[in-house]
Amino acid sequence: MLSHAQGATDRPLLAETIGADLARTVAAFGEREALVDVPTGRRWTYRRLAAEVDVVAHGLLALGVRRGDRVGIWSPNCAEWVLVQYATARIGAVLVTVNPAYRTHELEYVLRQSGVVVVVAPPAYKSSQYAAMLAGARSNCPELREVVLIGEDSWTALLEAGRAGDPAALAALAAELRPEDPINIQYTSGTTGFPKGATLSHRNILNNGYFVGELCDYTEQDRICVPVPFYHCFGMVMGNLAATSHGACVVIPAPTFDPAATLAAVAAERCTSLYGVPTMFIAELNDPGFATHDLGSLRTGIMAGSPCPAEVMKQVIEKMNMRDVSICYGMTETSPVSTQTRREDGFEQRISTVGRVGPHLEVKVVDPVTGAVVERGTPGELCTRGYSVMIGYWAEPERTAEALDTEGWMHTGDLAVMDEDGFLAITGRIKDLVIRGGENIYPREIEEFLLTHPDILDAQVVGVPDEKYGEELMAWIQLRAGAPELTAEALRAYCTGRLAHYKIPRYVHRVDAFPMTVTGKVRKVEMREEAVRLLGSGLAG
Repeated sequence: MLSHAQGATDRPLLAETIGADLARTVAAFGEREALVDVPTGRRWTYRRLAAEVDVVAHGLLALGVRRGDRVGIWSPNCAEWVLVQYATARIGAVLVTVNPAYRTHELEYVLRQSGVVVVVAPPAYKSSQYAAMLAGARSNCPELREVVLIGEDSWTALLEAGRAGDPAALAALAAELRPEDPINIQYTSGTTGFPKGATLSHRNILNNGYFVGELCDYTEQDRICVPVPFYHCFGMVMGNLAATSHGACVVIPAPTFDPAATLAAVAAERCTSLYGVPTMFIAELNDPGFATHDLGSLRTGIMAGSPCPAEVMKQVIEKMNMRDVSICYGMTETSPVSTQTRREDGFEQRISTVGRVGPHLEVKVVDPVTGAVVERGTPGELCTRGYSVMIGYWAEPERTAEALDTEGWMHTGDLAVMDEDGFLAITGRIKDLVIRGGENIYPREIEEFLLTHPDILDAQVVGVPDEKYGEELMAWIQLRAGAPELTAEALRAYCTGRLAHYKIPRYVHRVDAFPMTVTGKVRKVEMREEAVRLLGSGLAG
């Protein structure tokens, strides 16, 4: 049986814009709560939210923003972020979501590459002086006309201009928009080179949010705690759009992730769903005040971003009452979710797979060299096709062609295995594949084995050049606090008899932390470069 699967089509795709979908929700659930910004104590019903979205939309029009213009949002999570998200969709402007952790050179690249004309940002947050960095960037961003600072005079002026707007003109503009229009540019963090601007449409992200919510069984009764960042699909699509397409409520616990604030928000707001990557759930479970919070309202949530350890999943279900927690897999270029576990899926499927293909989507696993679909149980590259696949990388047709083939398949670069029931397990990245003496080695398999060592907290494996075999393995390890030194010889002895000889790391390098991207992905390219340097200087064990 081949590694190919198609999602259900019993529920039709939403054939409308984000603004039209919000209007439909307002008509059905206007007086229900739509948004709670816990840090500021502000609350919006759907009717009030839609009204304030229109004010911001009119304000942007007054600044000269037109359909297709790019508007940047550079901010931690806050209610204004949500208002700008829906306001740009309302007028057909393309929202460029900028990572709040960016420094000036990263900011300049994104603003310049996408041609942003207006940026909305807070004056500052923690150590990030957004206003100063934007002032410094303007000279290198010729298309940038306006900077609107949340809470400052420029934001007040935008709202005042927006209140004087003509509702009929906005309605006429909205009626011209199409679901296929580009509406969002999200820059993939990347582990090499400049980030790429994945360009997404109303159809892409509205439907992805809707169907993720459908598989979580969302209704207007749900209250979704969203501690993950809005600038990424996890927050703005799986969070905001999943909520508003079902009449559910979005709860913002804090501007950036804070485990204590998240737990307090869940308890105080009686949230039914909680989002996070595994490390967030680990931080919440280990928070000193965990036992003081009543989490009995929770029933579901989403865990995504990286594999969930079995013990963490067990505690999330038992201690946080998230019996229906869902695992999602995807990438920015696919809006983002391609596969998801369902409520009826078992514990083992939630910890060892990323679920099955989503509605109206198609997935296949192919031989990375020949492109042929492989048999189930055989590893290969995961490809996705369907409504969720991006329009392309903004103004980069060559990079788009590298990722999207002529038949519409998005090549993820991820190695996966599909089982007989259609469940997919992600086994690593193609570019991380190590070929030692003609043997294909998948680092993820070795990393998971190394985690069984009682003294190892975390492990990453990379290939390094070798004259005899072409490549050899180096294990980078983090040891648990108080653990004795672990030599390469001792680690190899632990692996002997448990791993095939060619999978046993030749070199071991102990670190306190791994090099990471701003979005928390391990930078293996940097690790390989450092490994070569260490080997050249004789410092590697």
